[in-house]
Amino acid sequence: MLTFEEKLAIIESYPMLKRKNVSLGRVNFQYEEAVINKQNVVYHLHPNGNGYVFAELIDEDYNLDNNGMVNIRDFDEKALRKVINQSIDSLSEQEPFEETWINPENQTLKIINDFDSWNIYAGDLLDATYATYNGATNYLEQEGFRRR
Repeated sequence: MLTFEEKLAIIESYPMLKRKNVSLGRVNFQYEEAVINKQNVVYHLHPNGNGYVFAELIDEDYNLDNNGMVNIRDFDEKALRKVINQSIDSLSEQEPFEETWINPENQTLKIINDFDSWNIYAGDLLDATYATYNGATNYLEQEGFRRR
């Protein structure tokens, strides 16, 4: 496991991330060029080595919390750099996010990120709105839909 200082050195090597000191010695690193209303790439990096990276939009099987963050406590340097790069990339995409889901009856729904809301559309009709991508995908999975 990397120490706080080692993690800090790795994260500070990303010039596009801006450091923000928060309470209890914790540190956030923000990506101010994010195309959605999420700027924290690294959240609450703590002197004990615990911390989180925003991974909600990454197409990888990370164990995410309810805020779309992955815990980086036990990450080595390679894994930490990988998730940070993926997080920055996911926040840099210029094209609007849109994803199609389909159920066994071949009905399709789309998830579209609209102004920091995750909307589910059936054609042109708004079916549901969620604050997070995970919330939207959980709903679709419960309804029998799978990513196309």
